[in-house]
Amino acid sequence: MKLALVVPGGVDRSGERRVIPCLLWLIERLVASGDEVHVFVLGQEPEPGEWRLLGARVRNAGRRPRRFRTLVDLAAEHRRGSFDVVHAFWAAGPGAVAALFGRLTGTPVVLTLPGGDLSALADIGYGARLTPGGRFWTRLALAGARRVVVQSDWMAQQARAFGVETVRIPFGVALDRWPAAPPRPRTPGTPLRLAHVANLNRVKDQETLLRAMRASRDRGVDWRLDIVGQDTLDGAVQRRCAALGLADLVTFHGFLPHADTRPVVEAADLMVVSSRHEAGPLVVLEAAVAGLPTVGTRVGHIADWAPEAAIATPIGDPEALAEAISRLAADEPERLRLARAAQALALAEDADATAALMRRVYVEVAAR
Repeated sequence: MKLALVVPGGVDRSGERRVIPCLLWLIERLVASGDEVHVFVLGQEPEPGEWRLLGARVRNAGRRPRRFRTLVDLAAEHRRGSFDVVHAFWAAGPGAVAALFGRLTGTPVVLTLPGGDLSALADIGYGARLTPGGRFWTRLALAGARRVVVQSDWMAQQARAFGVETVRIPFGVALDRWPAAPPRPRTPGTPLRLAHVANLNRVKDQETLLRAMRASRDRGVDWRLDIVGQDTLDGAVQRRCAALGLADLVTFHGFLPHADTRPVVEAADLMVVSSRHEAGPLVVLEAAVAGLPTVGTRVGHIADWAPEAAIATPIGDPEALAEAISRLAADEPERLRLARAAQALALAEDADATAALMRRVYVEVAAR
């Protein structure tokens, strides 16, 4: 099949920085299956450009108007040889472009909602539904899609509230890049090691995370926390950490290339997520594959897996998060049970399964 993937970014020519690993894994597997893959990216770089990545041809729109430039690039390649399917990731930008292209050419469109496409968190300025423009482009994208894909049942419920029916396809872990490791018991008498892998921003809600860690410390839990992610808040999280008296217990690693996060995750006993919204996230699956369970807010995979394979707590509730962390710190058999259950789920829906399911959707929409 000749496929067009339309994305806002995540396909840097380096293959390491400013990338979305699960998107790269999908591209790699589609190419390996014999598909001709073209990636159209709205804003990976500030200037227009082209490069090869994992066997796919990438075209970057760069300068404004990015939607129009991407539409022109799509049309030009379509004239050289018709696309069988266009797959857009995120609604307001890529999804709108794909919908317009599909309307003009009759090419079937698949739309994945991997983020805040249906959200409106006004207090932190997060979500496409916050503005009239965002709502317009999202409606256009949804109307133009023959299939809408989400990663979790939790996200499917969010979509259903807006009358949008979806197909659930998690973005699984590439086991050749992130191999499975058996859950391991904690060493008696050592601090509970926690990992938090997320950029520092308002939707990831590190305020709730740090308050939960302070509360768990007050409960007598001996812990150490590693935080991996790009700082978008100009040191505010680090300052808050110090103000709570946690600076000696928390290590901020900043951005790390994807492969370099593995030792941090492997060293942990527990992954902790504090987000106010997540369509997935991938880090829960990666933690499970690496042998550790997740405790976190009731979003995405955590909501889907709880209570059998994760512990879910109310969004924005540091006391509940602290209680869950404290409970697992004191119950090693339960921590290991959760780890084994989570790993079984993650291994059953790895990156190979993602690509196979996605390709099945492509075949179905192309046949209509």
